[in-house]
Amino acid sequence: MPDLSSRRRMLVLAICCMSLLIVSLDNTVLNVALPSMQRDLHASTSGLQWTIDAYTLVLASLLMLAGSTADRIGRKRVFMAGLVVFTIGSLLCSLAPNLESLVAFRMVQAVGGSMLNPVAMSIITNTFTEPRERARAIGVWGAVVGISMAAGPLVGGLLVESVGWRAIFWINLPVGLTALLLTLRYVPESRAPRARRPDPVGQLLVIALFGSLTYAIIEAPQVAFAAVLPFVLVAVVALAGLLRYEPRRDEPLIDLRFFRSAPFSGATVIAISAFAALGGFLFLSTLYLQNVRGLDALHAGLWMLPMAAPTFLCAPLSGRLVGSRGPRLSLLVAGCAITASGVLFAAFEAETSNVTRFLGYVLFGVGFGFVNAPITNTAVSGMPRAQAGVAAAVASTSRQLGQTLGVAVVGAVLASGLGAASYREGFVSAARPGWWILTACGLAVLVVGAVTSGRWARSTAVRTAEQLEAAEVKEAAGVVGG
Repeated sequence: MPDLSSRRRMLVLAICCMSLLIVSLDNTVLNVALPSMQRDLHASTSGLQWTIDAYTLVLASLLMLAGSTADRIGRKRVFMAGLVVFTIGSLLCSLAPNLESLVAFRMVQAVGGSMLNPVAMSIITNTFTEPRERARAIGVWGAVVGISMAAGPLVGGLLVESVGWRAIFWINLPVGLTALLLTLRYVPESRAPRARRPDPVGQLLVIALFGSLTYAIIEAPQVAFAAVLPFVLVAVVALAGLLRYEPRRDEPLIDLRFFRSAPFSGATVIAISAFAALGGFLFLSTLYLQNVRGLDALHAGLWMLPMAAPTFLCAPLSGRLVGSRGPRLSLLVAGCAITASGVLFAAFEAETSNVTRFLGYVLFGVGFGFVNAPITNTAVSGMPRAQAGVAAAVASTSRQLGQTLGVAVVGAVLASGLGAASYREGFVSAARPGWWILTACGLAVLVVGAVTSGRWARSTAVRTAEQLEAAEVKEAAGVVGG
């Protein structure tokens, strides 16, 4: 990638953030529209779960493929293809005649989305090469998630109340087209110095693992255990296959050597935990506010602001902290805040009082605002730049997998607890185990963040980076010699 002026780098960052905005906005807007979709499409709780998880599941399955493909054939090219497919998928979602079609079109959206976030992060990593400048850029990136959380519920509420739930997909069209034109004009092409070969077997194993596991979790409350047992077995076999097959490949889809770095492994676990908490939090909060409290979509969206505003404010602060002091403090703050929020709802039924609900939402927003920058920075900062796309894709996959599992597990627990009871009668008691799951996710962020951000953890990251770079040099020399 050629050296760019400071102004041009900022423009590249803005374009990449536009792609993040439409992907993040899509999820937050959709959550507010869930009750309206449920009524219009006659969907069950599991049907609502699939409108979210069909998207995040495909996204999680294809992110690593998109990252390695972008490193191989060109990041700009893949990024533009993602914008086109995501925009077309959004248009199709707005035209969906039934729940099954909507789920299918959400999967089309996800194919495009898989080419956006990890590729955009790889572009940012290769544009901002100075560590402190890169950390600040990632802080801005995290703030965009906060913007989407703040704007999504409000925009979604306005659109659902004034036009209908289909309008929530229209907002992606102008943003996607604008980002496409700007990318064509201003983003330089870049790729890894040495192309990585495709890994179709690894890709199929990842899809089998994520898909079968999610299906088993979502459908378990609705059907007999014997009906989901085959999917559990497929997930186990796929996981075993990945662990056995991937280390034997010279260029695997998932380079398991990355996980020798304690900070990288920690970032993966923290991403899964934090985004599982986010997925469960949004799912429970939206259904409670609209189906139990009887709020319309707009007022439910306004109630999400106490969570969204702290996320927006804390994300850039976390980015600056990571740049100046490392990830430890941000992770500790995030873990404490998410755990405290979960305890308020699980132990004290915080949703039943406006004051405690407000406090619980603020605490969750603070925690989530602090967690994003250290995840991304830790995932990519210790890796060779040639591996930036794959490393960023693993971090993005962990986020999407976490959100998929959060919605699947918390939704399954809620559906099981409700049984034949109505939302108004049984929601608070049925949701309590879900809030305890969110509390456990917060504790995981706190404990894993503390363990994987110290001196010992940093030494494992240095050793891993040295081993990866030495292996790259050896492989390159072998290619030249051959």
